[in-house]
Amino acid sequence: MTEEKPTRAGVVYARIREEIFQGHLEPGQRLRLVELSQRFSVSQSVVREALTRLSEQGLVRAAPQQGFSVVTVSLEALNELTEARIEIETLVLRRSLTRGDLAWQASVVAAHHQLAGTPVQLPDGTTNSAWFAIHERFHQSLLEGCGNSHLLAAALTLRDAATLYRRWSLPVGRDFDRDVAGEHRQLCDAVVRRDADAAVALLAQHIDRTSQALRTAIAATGIE
Repeated sequence: MTEEKPTRAGVVYARIREEIFQGHLEPGQRLRLVELSQRFSVSQSVVREALTRLSEQGLVRAAPQQGFSVVTVSLEALNELTEARIEIETLVLRRSLTRGDLAWQASVVAAHHQLAGTPVQLPDGTTNSAWFAIHERFHQSLLEGCGNSHLLAAALTLRDAATLYRRWSLPVGRDFDRDVAGEHRQLCDAVVRRDADAAVALLAQHIDRTSQALRTAIAATGIE
């Protein structure tokens, strides 16, 4: 069976989505149909279809009489989401360390091994999109030993809501001096040691560091 080729709208959607994640299209930037249709050599209806799909995912804002624009970063929403994530994810991680078996522990080590071997940046200096999926798999593995499907679902839902903020923490937040690999290694080591207090503290710091980079960027724009 041959794979179905992506539609033109699907290609444009993927391109714009990645440009938003890479920070090439900045928070709040207007997305004009005419300009995008010329740049991608497609009709305006194709661009509109792609932007509508992006708006449904919360990456683009559609406003009457104003058209489309990249979503803005709200400091209040960021702070609330960060607080919720720290509360829930650390609780679920602690449960994982209490209830997780050897197979769970091994899955965390395996996920970290793959993450450690995947570069964050590509040779051209852009962020490696594949890294984010592997990064998400590592963090999900930390939570999967909790033994409670409802708690796990709540934690993963919050992580999904924070996807855009995580993707923007480097290109928009400019947090280039951060040792992300070191943070992940320390988390994995704490899991191997079954040190719940250390693992929970490290995860809370890890989540807040990502948000802090964006808080600085938001403060510079005056957005509340």
